[in-house]
Amino acid sequence: MYQLHIAEKHISSWSLRAWLLLRTLAIPFAETLHRYQPDDLAAQRRAWQAFSPTSKVPVLVDGDTVVWDSLAIAEYVAEAHPQVWPQDKQARAWARSAAAEMHSGFGVLRSQCGFRLDEVAAPAISADLAAELARINQLWNEGLQRFGGPFLAGADFSAVDAFYAPVAMRLQCYQLNGCLNGAAADYAQRLLNLPAMRQWCEEAAI
Repeated sequence: MYQLHIAEKHISSWSLRAWLLLRTLAIPFAETLHRYQPDDLAAQRRAWQAFSPTSKVPVLVDGDTVVWDSLAIAEYVAEAHPQVWPQDKQARAWARSAAAEMHSGFGVLRSQCGFRLDEVAAPAISADLAAELARINQLWNEGLQRFGGPFLAGADFSAVDAFYAPVAMRLQCYQLNGCLNGAAADYAQRLLNLPAMRQWCEEAAI
């Protein structure tokens, strides 16, 4: 069974991606949660080096194999569980591209709207933030229209949906859902209503 190292659920969007992917696809894993130490980051790094080469999460352990970084985890798990990505070649290529865009992009949204699970006032919408929000709306509507939904790359939940789930949470918590139109708005709510997503939020409050 895989062992997944994650951080606190109310703050770790990177952990959410890997956790949600495994949980929603019913891929068995054991969860190990680690607490942040904001008052002593050096101590945290030392402690986390015991399981993470980068002292960051998420980290997946499979026997003697250690996989760090959420995108690498998705690709590793897909070798044994092909449902991680769409089976259709074109849908799979699109999904991988969209997940990679999320993985390396949207820096303004990340910095201005830190991951959280409770609602706060909407931030001031700078031109850069507006551009990123427009891109999310465009991308989601493109995938849903092209591949027929209800998920981004087709009928089934896949890794690309796991990567955008924290975005759906950010849009709700920062009252930015108004940036979405058409199918994208329904899709955001669909992600938030996933049983595993609700479980994550419930466990974060424990």
